[in-house]
Amino acid sequence: MLAGEKEFGLDPGVMGRLADELIEVKALGVQLGLVIGGGNIFRGISGSEKGMDRAQSDYMGMLATVINALAMQDAMEQRGCYTRVMSAMRIEQVCEPYIRRRAMAHLAKGRVVIFAAGTGNPYFSTDSAAALRAAEIRADVILKATKVDGVYDKDPKKFADAVRFERIAPMDAFKRGLKVADATAIALAMENNTPMIVFDLSVPGNIKRVILGEAVGTLITAPTPVGAPT
Repeated sequence: MLAGEKEFGLDPGVMGRLADELIEVKALGVQLGLVIGGGNIFRGISGSEKGMDRAQSDYMGMLATVINALAMQDAMEQRGCYTRVMSAMRIEQVCEPYIRRRAMAHLAKGRVVIFAAGTGNPYFSTDSAAALRAAEIRADVILKATKVDGVYDKDPKKFADAVRFERIAPMDAFKRGLKVADATAIALAMENNTPMIVFDLSVPGNIKRVILGEAVGTLITAPTPVGAPT
């Protein structure tokens, strides 16, 4: 997403739009923690598929997320929004090391926290990092911002009759083999009862719509017990 129409790098226009939207949401009183990928610069799994050592490739991908995190921090702070980049890899010259209690303190003080470098371990995706950080800081919800408007029963780019789910249980998504998030992320979110909303980030204003509870994207959460309030 951060590359815009380009195949590589950062698009300042896209960065600015996202920063404006995030700041607007923060003004509603929402605490924001961001987990940003690095696919616009380097994607670890792609490197391993081309013959690179998987662990080495994943470390390179984690460093790419740090670059994106610093870029987003710059875009937001130019607009007067205080942020902290916290990295799972130690790079003290440019960002803080990730410490759970410090991250929660930053959020309590009204700062936006940008979690960089994934989990700090190879073989884990950015989705897993998001689910892990959400569990650690006791987030109310994980917002998975993508280029599609939700979760479908099959690839909507290939099948015209693909149906989008408004709501689906994590186990159902896993059993169906739906490309929602990787299995580790789904398991973490399910184990910690953290709902996840998959929505299209390319539509301006969607972040706020999701936060305000509008029917945007797909809600992934455990089924509501019979007789319980919805």
